[in-house]
Amino acid sequence: MRAAGPPWGPSQPRTSAAATGFQGGRKCVDIHACDEALKHTTRVSCMNTPLRIALIGECMIELQHRADGSLQQSFGGDTLNAAVYLRRELGEGPSVDYVTALGDDSFSDAMCKQWAEEGLGLGRVQRLPGRLPGLYCIQTDAQGERKFLYWRNEAAVRDCFTTPAAEPILAALPTYDVLYFSGITLAVLGEVGRVRLLETLIETRKRGAKVVFDNNYRPRLWASVDAARVAYHKVLAQVDIALLTEDDERALFGYADSEQVFAAYPEIVEVVLKRGADDCLIRCEGERFAVPARVVEKVVDTTAAGDSFSAAYLASRLKGGTPEQAALAGHRLASRVIQVPGALIPR
Repeated sequence: MRAAGPPWGPSQPRTSAAATGFQGGRKCVDIHACDEALKHTTRVSCMNTPLRIALIGECMIELQHRADGSLQQSFGGDTLNAAVYLRRELGEGPSVDYVTALGDDSFSDAMCKQWAEEGLGLGRVQRLPGRLPGLYCIQTDAQGERKFLYWRNEAAVRDCFTTPAAEPILAALPTYDVLYFSGITLAVLGEVGRVRLLETLIETRKRGAKVVFDNNYRPRLWASVDAARVAYHKVLAQVDIALLTEDDERALFGYADSEQVFAAYPEIVEVVLKRGADDCLIRCEGERFAVPARVVEKVVDTTAAGDSFSAAYLASRLKGGTPEQAALAGHRLASRVIQVPGALIPR
């Protein structure tokens, strides 16, 4: 079985790195990019332009419930976790920007300070007067499994794409090389925000950039399962890499097994099925891969396990790794994350 290359082969001529990937975090422009470039290397011109990646979503105030009854405060959110780990995994070169809306409070100030220290770009972060970020509490059982309690209905991110200040941000997003968002992003943006996001994804792909989606389905964030299904189907039609948790696919769509999941997305070039401690299953350019997870003797906290896997997987692919190498990188990072309390482990 040959090793599939990075999944940047478009359906029409456009900027691509189908044959060579993004080498060293810099863009490689395939002069004759097309579907055939996935199989036949054509003349490639490599530019000294750093890769630009934007992740869209929500960061919240995190309260970690400890065994002694005390609470430890930090920050977290699925796409923010992925942004931080992606920034760490990519190293120097590519830029990683976070796209969200916060308030003008001290917690929002502290979030921005932490993100800047992690090397994230803050130019797409809105600060809305009088608003606050959301809050959640993690309660963890003896097996490391989590229960979440949320306070987020009035969070600033719900107006992320509906304010006048959002217009230049929405206009800029299609100029990035990679856009990343999640099912939680879809839920918290609301109906109007989802329409704006879908328009942005369509324009992004027209310009030759790539869209990455992590399904992260949270039933409590949706008015109904039908509303969630409609929203997911719309954006999945605009996705190049789908990072899917099998349990979420089962909960949302009722798929019985991995074969049904893969069959549901024939048009997506690269589908990655995350299955916890079981093998990660990948379909890329029509080929299949199964990559075993790492064995961890003591699981402390599974928070951000999937987010860290997705970040390391994407970082590896952007650096030219094969799907198998990318999955190994994802398992490696996730196995470290689940041995430490909280979403973000120390650098």
